[in-house]
Amino acid sequence: MSATTLGSPRGSERRRARNRSPEPGGASRVQASQVLAMAFLFVMGLYFLLPVWWLVVSSTKTTGGLFSSFGFWFGHSFALFTNVRGVFTFEGSIFIQWILNTILYAGVGAVVGTLLSASAGFALAKYRFAGRELVFSVILGGVLIPGTALALPLYLLMSKFGLTNTIWSVLLPSMVSPFGVYLARVYAGSSVPEELLEAARVDGAGEVRIFRTIVLRILSPALVTIFLFQFVAIWTNFFLPLVMLSSTRLYPITLGLYTWNTQYGQTPNLYAYVVTGAMISVIPLIVAFLSLQRFWRSGLTAGSVKL
Repeated sequence: MSATTLGSPRGSERRRARNRSPEPGGASRVQASQVLAMAFLFVMGLYFLLPVWWLVVSSTKTTGGLFSSFGFWFGHSFALFTNVRGVFTFEGSIFIQWILNTILYAGVGAVVGTLLSASAGFALAKYRFAGRELVFSVILGGVLIPGTALALPLYLLMSKFGLTNTIWSVLLPSMVSPFGVYLARVYAGSSVPEELLEAARVDGAGEVRIFRTIVLRILSPALVTIFLFQFVAIWTNFFLPLVMLSSTRLYPITLGLYTWNTQYGQTPNLYAYVVTGAMISVIPLIVAFLSLQRFWRSGLTAGSVKL
């Protein structure tokens, strides 16, 4: 090949094409890594779904079938409807009261906690005031403290105000979320532009209106995340109601099923009722995740189109 050909544009294109060609075995390595990643995800998905499958299968068995059949497959008799009817009719249909209590604790606590976290996080991210970093450091410290360590101090505080064995003894602590404040501050600091706030103030909007009409919409993906974290944490909370409540009419599902489990020796059918009740208690969490995940998808594209 002559020097003229090598120096021509066509020769340069050929050299660049050779440089861009994949190395021998590069495609196979990429394919192998993809297979390993998919295998890992499959194993992790199976790990998380296997207990749910066991719960669904076990809820279709009688108490005797739970101990005499294979745990991950259906038994000889299908007792799901019998178990569900027994769960909702046992002890004067108290399970329905436990469901309503849990919806109250988790629903109101998650909504109010999300709004408080959003307002506090937005204030810490966008307003300058003395002691702001100290306040945020204290909130971060609250994230590191487990809820079980706060149960006894909260009980002493509630007993001083005469609120133990009431709905408020569980509801008020559920409205506070240090992690929600942290997440809201981080998201507000990166997604709410100062220029937008200044433009709204110039147009005459007050701070409350700015927060209600602008900030809450921008923070919607973070608010959904905070709400789900709060909802799941309150729905599955066990130790706080155990410490605060003594009346079975105020129990959430977790504490109510625990009391049934302790009575298994007196009423053998309660074992199947506990498993079926646990399966029923998971359904609202699944519905909440499936119905709110679209807000995450919309948040991924927020700000991607320049107007």
